[in-house]
Amino acid sequence: MDGELRSHFIASADGLQLHALTLGAANALTPVVCLPGLSRPARDFVVLARHLNRSGGRRIVLMDYRGRGGSDWDPDWTHYTMAVEHGDLVRVLDALEIAKAIFIGLSRGGLHALTLSAAQPHRVAGIVLNDVGPQLEAQGLAHIKNYIGKLPLLRDIDAAIAHYKRAMGARFPAVSDEDWRFYASNSLNITPERLRLSYDPQLARTLDSFDPSAPLPDMWPLFEAIEAPILALRGENSDLLSPKAHEQMARRNPRCELHVVPGQGHAPLLLDAPTLNRIGAFISGIAG
Repeated sequence: MDGELRSHFIASADGLQLHALTLGAANALTPVVCLPGLSRPARDFVVLARHLNRSGGRRIVLMDYRGRGGSDWDPDWTHYTMAVEHGDLVRVLDALEIAKAIFIGLSRGGLHALTLSAAQPHRVAGIVLNDVGPQLEAQGLAHIKNYIGKLPLLRDIDAAIAHYKRAMGARFPAVSDEDWRFYASNSLNITPERLRLSYDPQLARTLDSFDPSAPLPDMWPLFEAIEAPILALRGENSDLLSPKAHEQMARRNPRCELHVVPGQGHAPLLLDAPTLNRIGAFISGIAG
């Protein structure tokens, strides 16, 4: 096993540099690919990646979408779409010579895993969905719309931690001070002048047209067609994935297992030992 994270930069079809981190060398085991949430960076998965690599020896890949983390920002914000990001994902997989993988998707990343399973099912050996599914709650999406792209002037990381605790603490009572620091550090680019968001604020414009009263797409057929094993995580206090929808996932696809993360909302941080171990056990059960 190789404990060093390595950065890779892959050119997108339109010339942007896409960033990915890898942990561990390619081997006979099926690799794991981690896909972040809408505004989240690949770094969110570092603790999980080290846990999986240490316990199972698999190569782990963590991807930054365009406009997030270490990837280039797109000069045209209208390119921040699922379709464009899907093309970027396939390009990264091809560049890293990943023919098949187990995908861990946080929120938007889970939707990318579902989309890939429909478009290229031969590439998907298993899926871990973190607080996302085929039926989402409009109030959860409205909540995301309300905060994305916004950041008050913060003087240092301690002020940032206090900010995120105020904004999220009621839904995340189980999160430790150490984990809040990890989350806040990943959310920001820290410079001597000020703290900035770790993503392009123009990303918020992609939600300008969202109408919480409009019906959301029906993704159940997509989910029911998945033939790979699935582990569906739900934060106990999530406002995006309801308990009813979560339970339905196991009923409507017999390959789906469920796990609830206590004391966390949307989306679980994947830092607590029980959740890390549950994901590890699920992945260990996948052949290859």
